[in-house]
Amino acid sequence: MSIPALLAAQAHVNRNIAPDHQRFLACLPRDKGNEVIPEIPDFAEFTCSVLGWQKGDLVSGDALSDLQVTLPEYHETLRASFAVREVEPKDDKHPWLLLVQCLPSGTSLDEVQEQKDHRHWQATPHAKFERLLRETGVPIGLLFNGTHLRLTYAPRGESSGYLTFVVAELAKVAGRPIFAALHMLLCAERLFTMAEKQRLPAILADSRKYQNLVSTQLAQQVLAALYELLRGFQAADDQRKGELLRRVLAEDPNQVYSSLLTVLMRLVFILYAEDRGLLSSDSVYSNYYSVTGLFERLRADAGRYPDTMDQRYGAWAQLLTLFRLIFEGGRHGSLQLPARKGYLFDPERYSFLEGRAWKRERQPGEKADVPRVSDGVIFRVL
Repeated sequence: MSIPALLAAQAHVNRNIAPDHQRFLACLPRDKGNEVIPEIPDFAEFTCSVLGWQKGDLVSGDALSDLQVTLPEYHETLRASFAVREVEPKDDKHPWLLLVQCLPSGTSLDEVQEQKDHRHWQATPHAKFERLLRETGVPIGLLFNGTHLRLTYAPRGESSGYLTFVVAELAKVAGRPIFAALHMLLCAERLFTMAEKQRLPAILADSRKYQNLVSTQLAQQVLAALYELLRGFQAADDQRKGELLRRVLAEDPNQVYSSLLTVLMRLVFILYAEDRGLLSSDSVYSNYYSVTGLFERLRADAGRYPDTMDQRYGAWAQLLTLFRLIFEGGRHGSLQLPARKGYLFDPERYSFLEGRAWKRERQPGEKADVPRVSDGVIFRVL
């Protein structure tokens, strides 16, 4: 769900949601101690009393005969429990707004269910529901099991997405903002009466457009960073008169691009981990190792010495040190980083990144001859 799409549709969370939340709690059963049991026993009653739907909005039975998908290879037929009609369908061939699949209470949405007949499709309820949405041409669906309500969007020919609301969280006072979001997306007004551009189908379609736009812009940024890093290594190779990349270019030139893409993936991983405090909050790490701290220093240097950034060096060496620190781990005073190991940060995969010949392992005590990739290159990459 894209925030720009929500804003364009003027979809705002109701801050005065308490009365609706009380109606929601009234739909839930109670135990002997009058405590709420976080389970919606009747989906139809929930939609009417909480979301404001009409009883006739949920269509079932023979009216859904055209919404069945037969899978002869699996001896199985996929069908919806309910369907909701469009208020003003654009054509008679597509009269449906969304499909609803109700599962037995507590059924996992994301685990394959045991079946006596192994000829049936061994897939999760969510995967089967997505298949139903794609095959019927109704991209919007609600998958429900009493304890979870999942809004699914699976347009044909595109990747799917979903948003899951957990009843146990919705039932809490602290969960009122989540309930308000659910109510905002699925209330009767959002589905049936608002202007077309403000209704749920338009929001989901616009969200996909915004996501595609972001993906395109991100791809362009990654490609620009890759080319910048490539130019930096070309310059470093020239300074060594072609000896840095001579062997790898002769044996497997694609490894140069693979190595630089790996560097970008490492940076994305580290930036994500630093942003969420998953690496270290120690001042030694923040001041001398972190990518975030390095970027701040490079930005300050670019402000003071804009004409000489491509004649300054040191940032690439810091990144190499950080990559090895994450791979091998390290400890100094209060700074403690466990060895992560793994394929992504393995320094022996691309030895020329550290200045060694292709496929040449680093020897104990060996002095590193780090490639002279300028600070300007690293700053532009970051």
